[in-house]
Amino acid sequence: MKIQYYNRGKGCLEQEKVYGDGAVKWMYQTLSGKLLTRLLITAPVSVGYGALQSSGQSRKKIANFIKKFEIKMEDYVPEEGRSENEPYSSFNKFFIRKFKEGKRSFLSSPEVMPAFSEARYFGYESMTDEQTIPVKGKFLGAEALLNSEKWNSTFQEGPLLLARLCPVDYHRFHYPDNGKVLDYYKVKGKLHSVNPIALKEYADVFSSNVREVTILETENFGKLAYIEVGAMMVGKIVQSGDLKSFKRGDEKGYFLFGGSTVIVLGEKGKWKPDQEILDYTQKGIETYLQLGESTASKC
Repeated sequence: MKIQYYNRGKGCLEQEKVYGDGAVKWMYQTLSGKLLTRLLITAPVSVGYGALQSSGQSRKKIANFIKKFEIKMEDYVPEEGRSENEPYSSFNKFFIRKFKEGKRSFLSSPEVMPAFSEARYFGYESMTDEQTIPVKGKFLGAEALLNSEKWNSTFQEGPLLLARLCPVDYHRFHYPDNGKVLDYYKVKGKLHSVNPIALKEYADVFSSNVREVTILETENFGKLAYIEVGAMMVGKIVQSGDLKSFKRGDEKGYFLFGGSTVIVLGEKGKWKPDQEILDYTQKGIETYLQLGESTASKC
Protein backbone atom coordinates (compact mmCIF):
# COMPACT_ATOMS: atom_id res chain seq x y z
CA MET A 1 0.00 0.00 0.00
CA LYS A 2 1.56 3.26 -1.15
CA ILE A 3 0.69 6.32 0.93
CA GLN A 4 0.36 9.56 -1.01
CA TYR A 5 -0.21 13.01 0.47
CA TYR A 6 -0.47 16.53 -0.91
CA ASN A 7 2.43 18.79 0.09
CA ARG A 8 0.94 22.28 0.17
CA GLY A 9 4.32 24.01 0.33
CA LYS A 10 5.53 22.29 -2.81
CA GLY A 11 2.11 22.21 -4.52
CA CYS A 12 2.34 18.54 -5.48
CA LEU A 13 1.57 14.97 -4.44
CA GLU A 14 4.36 13.05 -2.71
CA GLN A 15 4.81 9.46 -1.61
CA GLU A 16 5.41 8.92 2.07
CA LYS A 17 8.57 7.20 3.24
CA VAL A 18 7.25 4.96 5.99
CA TYR A 19 9.43 4.12 8.97
CA GLY A 20 9.17 0.36 9.55
CA ASP A 21 6.91 -0.07 6.51
CA GLY A 22 7.54 -3.83 6.22
CA ALA A 23 6.90 -4.43 9.91
CA VAL A 24 3.58 -2.52 9.87
CA LYS A 25 2.36 -4.50 6.84
CA TRP A 26 3.33 -7.79 8.49
CA MET A 27 1.67 -6.88 11.81
CA TYR A 28 -1.63 -5.79 10.27
CA GLN A 29 -1.93 -7.87 7.10
CA THR A 30 -0.72 -11.36 8.08
CA LEU A 31 -2.11 -13.89 10.55
CA SER A 32 1.16 -14.30 12.46
CA GLY A 33 1.64 -10.53 12.60
CA LYS A 34 -1.87 -9.95 13.92
CA LEU A 35 -1.21 -12.40 16.75
CA LEU A 36 1.88 -10.40 17.80
CA THR A 37 -0.01 -7.12 17.47
CA ARG A 38 -2.30 -8.21 20.29
CA LEU A 39 0.73 -8.01 22.57
CA LEU A 40 2.21 -4.83 21.09
CA ILE A 41 -0.93 -2.76 21.58
CA THR A 42 -0.63 -3.09 25.36
CA ALA A 43 0.92 -0.19 27.29
CA PRO A 44 3.83 -2.03 29.01
CA VAL A 45 5.31 -3.20 25.69
CA SER A 46 5.01 0.17 23.94
CA VAL A 47 6.22 2.15 26.95
CA GLY A 48 9.12 -0.26 27.44
CA TYR A 49 10.17 0.07 23.81
CA GLY A 50 9.90 3.83 24.10
CA ALA A 51 12.18 3.74 27.14
CA LEU A 52 14.88 2.00 25.09
CA GLN A 53 14.93 5.03 22.80
CA SER A 54 16.10 7.11 25.78
CA SER A 55 19.24 5.02 26.31
CA GLY A 56 22.66 6.23 25.23
CA GLN A 57 22.95 3.26 22.85
CA SER A 58 19.96 4.49 20.87
CA ARG A 59 22.03 7.50 19.74
CA LYS A 60 23.68 5.26 17.14
CA LYS A 61 20.41 5.16 15.14
CA ILE A 62 20.23 8.91 14.60
CA ALA A 63 22.65 9.40 11.69
CA ASN A 64 21.11 6.72 9.48
CA PHE A 65 17.61 7.92 10.29
CA ILE A 66 18.48 11.49 9.27
CA LYS A 67 20.04 10.29 6.02
CA LYS A 68 17.24 7.89 5.06
CA PHE A 69 14.44 10.39 5.65
CA GLU A 70 16.36 13.47 4.47
CA ILE A 71 15.68 15.51 7.60
CA LYS A 72 16.91 19.13 7.40
CA MET A 73 18.88 19.27 10.62
CA GLU A 74 19.85 22.90 10.04
CA ASP A 75 16.27 23.73 11.08
CA TYR A 76 16.72 22.36 14.62
CA VAL A 77 18.59 23.26 17.79
CA PRO A 78 20.78 20.73 19.65
CA GLU A 79 19.66 19.30 22.97
CA GLU A 80 20.39 21.75 25.78
CA GLY A 81 24.01 21.53 26.90
CA ARG A 82 25.23 19.65 23.82
CA SER A 83 27.29 20.71 20.80
CA GLU A 84 26.52 20.70 17.06
CA ASN A 85 28.93 17.74 16.68
CA GLU A 86 26.93 15.49 19.03
CA PRO A 87 23.62 17.32 19.33
CA TYR A 88 21.51 14.59 21.02
CA SER A 89 22.19 12.15 23.84
CA SER A 90 19.59 9.61 22.72
CA PHE A 91 17.18 8.86 19.91
CA ASN A 92 14.31 10.21 22.00
CA LYS A 93 16.08 13.54 22.49
CA PHE A 94 16.54 13.73 18.73
CA PHE A 95 12.92 12.70 18.26
CA ILE A 96 11.58 15.63 20.31
CA ARG A 97 13.99 18.15 18.75
CA LYS A 98 12.93 21.81 18.66
CA PHE A 99 12.93 24.23 15.74
CA LYS A 100 15.45 27.05 15.72
CA GLU A 101 14.10 30.52 16.37
CA GLY A 102 12.43 31.87 13.23
CA LYS A 103 12.18 28.56 11.34
CA ARG A 104 8.44 28.44 11.91
CA SER A 105 5.94 31.21 12.65
CA PHE A 106 2.24 31.21 13.52
CA LEU A 107 -0.22 33.20 11.44
CA SER A 108 -1.53 36.03 13.60
CA SER A 109 -4.84 36.81 11.85
CA PRO A 110 -7.75 36.19 14.26
CA GLU A 111 -9.78 34.86 11.32
CA VAL A 112 -7.34 32.01 10.62
CA MET A 113 -6.54 28.93 12.70
CA PRO A 114 -2.84 28.06 12.38
CA ALA A 115 -1.58 24.49 12.13
CA PHE A 116 -1.07 23.13 15.65
CA SER A 117 1.17 20.28 14.41
CA GLU A 118 3.57 19.83 11.52
CA ALA A 119 1.76 16.87 10.04
CA ARG A 120 -0.53 15.34 7.43
CA TYR A 121 -4.11 16.62 7.80
CA PHE A 122 -7.61 15.39 7.08
CA GLY A 123 -10.41 17.91 7.59
CA TYR A 124 -14.22 17.82 7.90
CA GLU A 125 -16.67 20.72 7.97
CA SER A 126 -19.15 18.68 10.04
CA MET A 127 -18.31 15.27 11.45
CA THR A 128 -21.27 12.91 11.10
CA ASP A 129 -21.61 9.12 11.15
CA GLU A 130 -22.00 9.11 7.36
CA GLN A 131 -18.42 10.28 6.73
CA THR A 132 -16.27 7.40 5.47
CA ILE A 133 -12.77 8.88 4.89
CA PRO A 134 -10.36 7.95 6.41
CA VAL A 135 -12.56 5.87 8.74
CA LYS A 136 -16.27 5.61 9.42
CA GLY A 137 -17.59 8.84 10.88
CA LYS A 138 -18.96 7.23 14.01
CA PHE A 139 -15.37 6.52 15.08
CA LEU A 140 -14.43 10.21 14.66
CA GLY A 141 -17.58 11.62 16.23
CA ALA A 142 -17.59 13.54 19.51
CA GLU A 143 -19.10 10.72 21.54
CA ALA A 144 -16.55 8.12 20.40
CA LEU A 145 -13.51 10.40 20.70
CA LEU A 146 -14.33 12.28 23.91
CA ASN A 147 -16.00 9.54 25.95
CA SER A 148 -17.50 12.28 28.14
CA GLU A 149 -21.18 12.92 28.91
CA LYS A 150 -20.14 16.42 29.97
CA TRP A 151 -18.70 17.42 26.58
CA ASN A 152 -20.18 15.10 23.92
CA SER A 153 -23.09 17.39 23.03
CA THR A 154 -20.89 20.52 22.82
CA PHE A 155 -19.01 19.13 19.83
CA GLN A 156 -21.75 17.08 18.17
CA GLU A 157 -21.50 17.36 14.35
CA GLY A 158 -18.82 20.03 14.64
CA PRO A 159 -15.77 20.57 12.39
CA LEU A 160 -12.75 18.32 12.81
CA LEU A 161 -9.06 18.43 11.92
CA LEU A 162 -7.00 15.25 12.20
CA ALA A 163 -3.21 15.69 12.10
CA ARG A 164 -1.17 12.49 11.67
CA LEU A 165 2.46 12.72 12.74
CA CYS A 166 4.95 10.26 11.24
CA PRO A 167 8.11 9.18 13.10
CA VAL A 168 10.13 11.46 10.78
CA ASP A 169 8.16 14.58 11.80
CA TYR A 170 8.56 17.29 14.42
CA HIS A 171 6.78 15.79 17.42
CA ARG A 172 5.79 18.80 19.49
CA PHE A 173 2.24 20.13 19.32
CA HIS A 174 1.01 23.66 19.98
CA TYR A 175 -2.02 25.77 20.91
CA PRO A 176 -3.80 27.23 17.85
CA ASP A 177 -5.14 30.36 19.59
CA ASN A 178 -5.20 32.39 22.81
CA GLY A 179 -7.41 31.07 25.56
CA LYS A 180 -7.85 29.06 28.74
CA VAL A 181 -8.25 25.38 29.66
CA LEU A 182 -11.70 24.32 30.84
CA ASP A 183 -11.02 20.62 31.40
CA TYR A 184 -8.34 17.95 30.99
CA TYR A 185 -8.66 14.18 31.33
CA LYS A 186 -7.27 10.87 30.06
CA VAL A 187 -9.10 8.05 28.29
CA LYS A 188 -7.78 4.50 28.68
CA GLY A 189 -7.37 2.35 25.61
CA LYS A 190 -5.14 0.36 23.28
CA LEU A 191 -2.03 1.40 21.39
CA HIS A 192 -2.61 0.47 17.76
CA SER A 193 -0.46 2.02 15.03
CA VAL A 194 -2.02 5.13 13.43
CA ASN A 195 -0.48 4.26 10.06
CA PRO A 196 -3.06 4.16 7.21
CA ILE A 197 -2.29 0.44 6.83
CA ALA A 198 -3.55 -0.13 10.37
CA LEU A 199 -6.56 2.16 9.83
CA LYS A 200 -7.60 0.04 6.87
CA GLU A 201 -7.77 -3.02 9.13
CA TYR A 202 -9.13 -1.36 12.29
CA ALA A 203 -11.47 1.57 11.64
CA ASP A 204 -11.86 2.38 15.35
CA VAL A 205 -8.16 3.12 16.05
CA PHE A 206 -8.71 6.77 17.03
CA SER A 207 -11.65 6.03 19.30
CA SER A 208 -10.14 2.93 20.95
CA ASN A 209 -6.52 4.05 21.47
CA VAL A 210 -5.26 5.81 24.60
CA ARG A 211 -6.16 9.52 24.47
CA GLU A 212 -5.57 12.72 26.42
CA VAL A 213 -8.32 15.31 26.05
CA THR A 214 -8.09 19.03 26.78
CA ILE A 215 -11.16 21.26 26.43
CA LEU A 216 -10.13 24.78 25.41
CA GLU A 217 -12.04 28.06 25.46
CA THR A 218 -10.39 30.07 22.67
CA GLU A 219 -10.47 33.74 21.81
CA ASN A 220 -11.51 33.32 18.17
CA PHE A 221 -12.85 29.80 17.55
CA GLY A 222 -15.11 29.02 20.48
CA LYS A 223 -14.59 25.83 22.43
CA LEU A 224 -12.14 23.25 21.05
CA ALA A 225 -11.59 19.64 22.10
CA TYR A 226 -7.85 19.05 21.68
CA ILE A 227 -7.09 15.33 21.65
CA GLU A 228 -3.69 13.62 21.61
CA VAL A 229 -3.94 10.00 20.52
CA GLY A 230 -1.37 7.49 21.74
CA ALA A 231 0.00 4.90 19.31
CA MET A 232 2.09 1.76 19.09
CA MET A 233 5.58 2.28 20.50
CA VAL A 234 4.80 5.82 21.68
CA GLY A 235 6.67 5.96 24.99
CA LYS A 236 4.59 8.75 26.45
CA ILE A 237 2.43 11.80 25.78
CA VAL A 238 3.98 14.73 27.67
CA GLN A 239 1.96 17.84 28.55
CA SER A 240 4.84 20.32 28.73
CA GLY A 241 2.78 23.50 28.42
CA ASP A 242 0.41 25.35 30.73
CA LEU A 243 -2.88 23.54 31.28
CA LYS A 244 -4.51 26.72 32.61
CA SER A 245 -4.07 29.51 30.04
CA PHE A 246 -2.14 29.83 26.79
CA LYS A 247 -1.20 32.03 23.85
CA ARG A 248 -1.39 31.23 20.13
CA GLY A 249 1.68 29.18 19.19
CA ASP A 250 2.64 28.18 22.74
CA GLU A 251 3.92 24.62 23.03
CA LYS A 252 1.29 22.33 24.54
CA GLY A 253 3.28 19.11 24.66
CA TYR A 254 5.09 16.38 22.74
CA PHE A 255 5.10 12.67 21.94
CA LEU A 256 8.09 10.54 22.87
CA PHE A 257 9.17 7.94 20.28
CA GLY A 258 6.56 6.85 17.73
CA GLY A 259 4.21 8.39 15.22
CA SER A 260 0.89 9.61 16.53
CA THR A 261 -2.07 11.92 16.01
CA VAL A 262 -3.59 15.17 17.25
CA ILE A 263 -7.32 15.71 16.65
CA VAL A 264 -9.12 19.02 17.14
CA LEU A 265 -12.93 19.12 17.33
CA GLY A 266 -14.94 22.35 17.23
CA GLU A 267 -18.46 23.54 17.90
CA LYS A 268 -20.84 23.23 14.97
CA GLY A 269 -20.72 26.25 12.65
CA LYS A 270 -17.87 28.07 14.44
CA TRP A 271 -15.10 27.41 11.92
CA LYS A 272 -14.33 25.52 8.74
CA PRO A 273 -11.17 23.68 7.58
CA ASP A 274 -9.46 25.19 4.52
CA GLN A 275 -11.23 24.22 1.30
CA GLU A 276 -8.03 22.68 -0.05
CA ILE A 277 -7.87 20.32 2.93
CA LEU A 278 -11.57 19.46 2.55
CA ASP A 279 -11.15 18.73 -1.17
CA TYR A 280 -8.18 16.41 -0.69
CA THR A 281 -9.89 14.70 2.25
CA GLN A 282 -12.78 13.78 -0.04
CA LYS A 283 -10.21 12.07 -2.29
CA GLY A 284 -8.77 10.19 0.69
CA ILE A 285 -5.54 12.21 0.51
CA GLU A 286 -3.95 14.01 3.46
CA THR A 287 -2.53 17.54 3.16
CA TYR A 288 0.96 18.08 4.61
CA LEU A 289 1.24 21.39 6.45
CA GLN A 290 4.07 23.13 8.22
CA LEU A 291 3.58 24.28 11.79
CA GLY A 292 1.77 27.61 12.04
CA GLU A 293 0.31 27.89 8.54
CA SER A 294 -3.42 28.04 7.80
CA THR A 295 -5.67 25.06 8.57
CA ALA A 296 -9.09 26.64 9.02
CA SER A 297 -11.03 29.92 9.23
CA LYS A 298 -13.91 31.39 11.22
CA CYS A 299 -17.38 31.01 9.73
